[in-house]
Amino acid sequence: MSGRLFRRAGGAVVKIDAAALMDLLRFRQSGFQSAEAGGVLLGRRILGSADVVIDEVTTPLEGDRRTRTTFYRAQERHQEVIDARWSESGGTCQYLGEWHTHPEPLPGPSLIDVRDWCRRLDEDRFDGESLFFLIVGIDEVRAWEGFRQPRIIIPLNPIPAESSGGGTPAS
Repeated sequence: MSGRLFRRAGGAVVKIDAAALMDLLRFRQSGFQSAEAGGVLLGRRILGSADVVIDEVTTPLEGDRRTRTTFYRAQERHQEVIDARWSESGGTCQYLGEWHTHPEPLPGPSLIDVRDWCRRLDEDRFDGESLFFLIVGIDEVRAWEGFRQPRIIIPLNPIPAESSGGGTPAS
């Protein structure tokens, strides 16, 4: 399986690495009683461009609370992973945003999601001017980019696999 690509405003690309995508898809809520899942996005902002690569995602950890329609991330456990990856990579692997699932084919953010994303933009420490937010639906993964200033959250357009040649970020 190849990764997934999204186009940012201005033409840059966000790439979800194949291994990270596989981790996300493992948690699709396709069963009637499947619980919501989530975690953080880890990866790189490519030097000399506005491209971003999501190399890894955390998956539900001890202390997270999951129901059919809610996911509460245990901040400390996921932060330990963020800190470890940052250290192991010499500062190149960084926190890029958040992901979670929805029990619907074509997911969209709820009001609660948007409020949480705005809170993350206000309170989280991160490099760059934006964070990325993924929602994994039953049939599709959708992506948004949220900016701290001005406060705006915009959807990212998926790039079909057949048209992804050229202009893709370095691996």
